[in-house]
Amino acid sequence: MQTKLIKVQPDDNVAIALVDLVQGDRTSLDNEELIILSDVKAKHKITLTDLNVDDEIIMYGVLVGKAVTEIKKGDALTVDNVRHESSPVEKRTARFTWSPPDISKWKDRTFMGYHRPDGQVGTTNVWLFFPLVFCENRNIEILKDVFEKELSIGKVSRQRRLLRNLISGNPSSVADGEEEEGQQTFDNVEVRFITHQGGCGGIRQDSETLARLLAGYIKNPNVAGATVLSLGCQNLQIEILKNAINTIDPNLEKPVLIYEQQQMGTVDDMLNTIIKESFDGIKKANQIQRQPAPISKLKLGLECGGSDGFSGISANPSLGYASDLLAAVGGSPILSEFPELCGVEQELVNRCVNDEDAERFMQLMKAYELAAEAAGSGFDMNPSPGNIKDGLITDAMKSAGAAKKGGTSPIEAILDYGEYVVKPGLNLLCTPGNDVESTTGMVGSGANIVVFTTGLGTPTGNPIAPVLKVSSNTALAQRMSDIIDIDTGAVIRGEKSIPEMGEEILDYVIKVASGEITAKADALNQNDFIPWKRGVSL
Repeated sequence: MQTKLIKVQPDDNVAIALVDLVQGDRTSLDNEELIILSDVKAKHKITLTDLNVDDEIIMYGVLVGKAVTEIKKGDALTVDNVRHESSPVEKRTARFTWSPPDISKWKDRTFMGYHRPDGQVGTTNVWLFFPLVFCENRNIEILKDVFEKELSIGKVSRQRRLLRNLISGNPSSVADGEEEEGQQTFDNVEVRFITHQGGCGGIRQDSETLARLLAGYIKNPNVAGATVLSLGCQNLQIEILKNAINTIDPNLEKPVLIYEQQQMGTVDDMLNTIIKESFDGIKKANQIQRQPAPISKLKLGLECGGSDGFSGISANPSLGYASDLLAAVGGSPILSEFPELCGVEQELVNRCVNDEDAERFMQLMKAYELAAEAAGSGFDMNPSPGNIKDGLITDAMKSAGAAKKGGTSPIEAILDYGEYVVKPGLNLLCTPGNDVESTTGMVGSGANIVVFTTGLGTPTGNPIAPVLKVSSNTALAQRMSDIIDIDTGAVIRGEKSIPEMGEEILDYVIKVASGEITAKADALNQNDFIPWKRGVSL
């Protein structure tokens, strides 16, 4: 008999519908019959008790909302009868102990990576081009066109061939897949490009924040070297970038080529110089070969986006188990998206290994929330229309599921945006919940690979780090097979346990880190980069 409902924690007073239910259906949970009082779509929530106005709604063992109307046992929770509510947190309330998972099959695992002089190991080998200011975006685009066409196998996409055939009057001859034109010049280095809208205007602090982020991209072990373009008069001066690099690594042993247009004459002269000198750096980077490295060298970004009502019971806890395995062998998982930790702060505070980090986490969360409220918003406005449509109707409900990505391990460090990961174990990084801003920030803090859970689907990628998509349900994996790397729908069907799926995720991560498998986002050339301007972004 198919299971129709699931209760996440024993003391929860709501359950998640695993299948569509209709009014009048009879089912049971915990050996108690339940009559469904209204139509409920899969992924949405049903109350297991009668609720009066202001009664607490408990899910994942935490407060996720309060009733705004009377809700009868067996009825659906909606945006009309529930409001966001979360428990306040003021201090550590318990000392944390952890029973790590069995790592006997993982402690000696290795991946094939690119070793850097500072001891970090990359999962890719990238020469990175980026501007200090948006004024240089056009020159970056020119360089991108030149280098990608000359250094890479030219891909003629299905869409380009469609247009070609339309022009020739023969649209019916379009085939699936891509055709290759030319030959790849280098087989051991990739050339990637970043553009952005920052570096000038706004406030000076925005440029300083951007400098720290870009310094982190240079420091990231996936980067072999970088070419940087400056106009000259912008807020983000070259010296600010150099200071940011020095803060992260005063002994950086990577080639960083910096060019200032206002000191170099014509565009052609500048671009010719950049091409010659960058090409020499790229040739040298191509000589770096993959070598074995312990998986403790992995810094794993934990991300979610386009979440649904299944994310918190399949994809996220499975990734959380993989995170625990990695933390236990000395790797560095990174949990971010502070607006999506609202409601689970107490658990996270208690998991901090020292009181200073616990206090810093509370301060960062409070400052972020106050900034959102000052702008006329708040964490309660975080769930997107897509989240709400698929069962995540309050921020605390969304957060309780989202936090499962971080597993159960101790929190070794609390980092503000732009700070670099240096401690093994779980790190908490202050970023927005916005998918690309958060992913951009984690890679800038050192993540050399990212796992991104989703229930609705998203194409998000990154210019220098593989981003693996994990679906919470099989229907999504089948519908958007070109962007989904891993399907955790078997957890929903009861075919696999969370630990089994978590081990599958970590094994897949190792294969991608070794270059054995290409992330779907990389295959699609999905290179997203959006810096957080320290204003309000949820």
